[in-house]
Amino acid sequence: MRSAVVLAGGYSTRFGETDTATAELDGDPLIRRVVDRVDGAVDEVVVNCRDEQRDSIATALDGVDHRFAVDPVPDGGPVAGIRTGCRVARGRFTFVTACDMPFVRPQLVTRLFEAAADDGAVPDIGDRLRPLAGVYRADAAVEAADTTLGLGSRALTDLLDRLSVVTVPSPAPVRAVRDIDTRDDLAAAQSSGT
Repeated sequence: MRSAVVLAGGYSTRFGETDTATAELDGDPLIRRVVDRVDGAVDEVVVNCRDEQRDSIATALDGVDHRFAVDPVPDGGPVAGIRTGCRVARGRFTFVTACDMPFVRPQLVTRLFEAAADDGAVPDIGDRLRPLAGVYRADAAVEAADTTLGLGSRALTDLLDRLSVVTVPSPAPVRAVRDIDTRDDLAAAQSSGT
C-alpha cells in the first residue's frame, strides 16, 4: 500500500485571513488540487490538519476518499505534521507534501516510490533537496520526527539528517514543488497552467 500525507495544519500567517488549504486557485481549493494530483499515484490520502480545519477541508475534498490525522498540538510545524500523518498512514512508505503545492506531479510521486530504499527517497529538483515532496518509510519518519522535536528543533533539514534516504535527481521543473505562501504567489499562479 502506498500512502500520501498532505500537510495542511499551519496557520497560514503569510497568506492572510484565509486558510491557504482552502484558498482557490483557478476555482479549486489548493488542497483539492494537491489531492487530485497525488490520488492516482497512491492507495490512500491522509490529510494532516488542526481540528478546527476539518470541516472546511472536508468540504473542499467533497467526493474524494481521504482520512484525517489531526495534530494534537496545533501548528507544530511540518515535522510535527509528518509525525502525526505518518502515524495514521497505513502504507509502509508514504509520500509527504504540503497543501500549498498545487503543481506536484503524479509521475514524480510514482518515481519516488519506485526509488525508495531504507528510509525513503527525496527528489533533487533545481539543485535542492525537496523534503516536502519526498517518500518516507512511515515508522522511520515518525522516529526521526520524535527525535527532532524532542531535541527542540522543527527544521525539516534536521529530520532529513536523521533518515537514510535515496536522493533522486528529477527532471521535474521547480514549479512542480513550488508552494503558495502569499496572496501574491496565488495571483502569480492563477491561470498559469497545470
